[in-house]
Amino acid sequence: MSHITFTQTETRSDNLHAPRDSLELASLASSSPESAGRSSVSSSPSGISSSRKLSLEDEDPLSTSHLHANLESGRPRSARSYSISSAFDFGNALFPLSQTAGGYAPLGAPSVLDRQGGIADGSLERNKTLTYLNGLSLVVGLIIGSGIFSSPSQVNANAGSPGASLIAWAVAGLLAWTGAASYAELGGAIPLNGGAQVYLSKIFGELVGFLFTWCAVLVLKPGSAAIIAIIFGEYVVRAVVGANAETVNPWINKGVAIGGMFLVTVLNCISTRVAARIGDVFMFFKFIALIGVTVIGIVVAVTGFSSTGSASNEWKEGWFKGTSTDISGWAVALYAGLWAFDGWDNTNYVTGEFKNPNRDLPRVIHTAMPLVILSYLLANVSYFLVLPHSTIEASNTIAVQFGDKVFGSVGALVFALVVSASCFGALNATVFTSGRLVYAAGKEGYLPSMFGNLWTGGSSVMGSNRLQRRSWASKSLSRIFGENTCIGYTPINAMALNSALTLIYIVGGEFKTLVTFYGVAGYTFYFLTVLGLIVLRVREPYLERPYKTWLSTPIIFCCVSLFLLSRAVIAEPLQTLIVVAFIIAGVPVYFFRIYQRDGKITFPGWKFWQASRRR
Repeated sequence: MSHITFTQTETRSDNLHAPRDSLELASLASSSPESAGRSSVSSSPSGISSSRKLSLEDEDPLSTSHLHANLESGRPRSARSYSISSAFDFGNALFPLSQTAGGYAPLGAPSVLDRQGGIADGSLERNKTLTYLNGLSLVVGLIIGSGIFSSPSQVNANAGSPGASLIAWAVAGLLAWTGAASYAELGGAIPLNGGAQVYLSKIFGELVGFLFTWCAVLVLKPGSAAIIAIIFGEYVVRAVVGANAETVNPWINKGVAIGGMFLVTVLNCISTRVAARIGDVFMFFKFIALIGVTVIGIVVAVTGFSSTGSASNEWKEGWFKGTSTDISGWAVALYAGLWAFDGWDNTNYVTGEFKNPNRDLPRVIHTAMPLVILSYLLANVSYFLVLPHSTIEASNTIAVQFGDKVFGSVGALVFALVVSASCFGALNATVFTSGRLVYAAGKEGYLPSMFGNLWTGGSSVMGSNRLQRRSWASKSLSRIFGENTCIGYTPINAMALNSALTLIYIVGGEFKTLVTFYGVAGYTFYFLTVLGLIVLRVREPYLERPYKTWLSTPIIFCCVSLFLLSRAVIAEPLQTLIVVAFIIAGVPVYFFRIYQRDGKITFPGWKFWQASRRR
């Protein structure tokens, strides 16, 4: 019988009232497969969610009454240490974060929504299926979407020269890496699904976490998915129609986009393993495609081969000729580069589903980011070796132009299919993580409880019973995705909501406004989340952190975020005000939802950097 031991090493003069952080215990609980897999009955009073902040001192094994008992027994000690047997499902005996406005349940603790739905152990965190490779495919799958294949023109045009644009791409990648490393630390310290929603609620209070959810669920996630789906539709139509794609009715593009979105959503609803394996396949496909672009560019530069005669020789004239000296131009190039690297926070939405999040989350970030940066740099070098600068700076279909220049119309067709496949992989990644965000919001009561439910699909694991007769579909999925593929246990209601909102944006979205909204609201919450990392280090220095980045990393990213926000305010003041108004509009909705959830309204305190003590 294994034991899990946790210790509080700090000695305080007011030890009797020292607050306890159950996240440390939750981290340990998630590392124990025996305890993670058991269903149990909550030890808290019936009908009360363990994700709420309750005063249950009498049942808390870490409460002051138990400490008094230890002192009376003649065993005073300066450091409290407890050993909890894994045979006892202690997830339900842990209590909310005493230092958090609102608190969160330990991993695997069934909430009131689980009990009402009749799924005693139906939380996603109890069904850990994601591996290091799956996490890598989520990050790479969303970062490498359509941008590097279709329109890197904003970076190249504003930097002024090939060499300067490569520097801009590298700097943008490194700055995005600082944000990803900061999120990796937060994901290890707070190993729960939901990403920034959980981190902001833990650090700044539930109001800030809800406002992120308000923006992300209603605009950011479905809006970005709609943009990816529309580009997917355009490139599929371009591959079929060819040179006449510009004259095609836009509704045909949108119809293909809706079809792609529907297919991705269905695949994600079937099984987490199915969606993850699809992401793995498309990740390898994208790397192969970028390697192919690099090799083709080098061959063309060496041989001079081209379907339309001799290849471009502009790259021989000097890589830094015409470099821009305009600061605002460099700012636009950096902004466009960071936009192309967006998606590095993807794995944090599914941290609770990793088999080993403490090990795999940092590994995913520090593998994905250098690979993507290197791939982007090599692809841009190849573009410069094949295409004239004027084409690169003006084209929104650069991969198609690349293929047409080298192989003619057949090359244009192939590269159109490559871009559409890359968009399909990115769409799969964003649907996968968006569903987890909506699911986490439903579990916390920010959205109606139906969005916090899982579809169990019969709750059967393929291959778990060799004597059980299985359908041909079950056998086929087992052969493709593995014998442990579990049908169901997916947040089908959450993904349906995300898909419905995405459909609305596909049909009637105005993408320039969406891009501005994403830039302002997205980087506002990026800034607050990474700032929260610094606050958390000051407020809870003894919180277990399996991975800890350099302090300079979040500071650099916060400065970059402020720079991007200031540029957006100056460039688009009216649209920025609309974004701010939308965020503020979420405040009354928050109080309405909290009143429905708790039956009362508690106003958050403003001294977020101070830890509140249990009295």
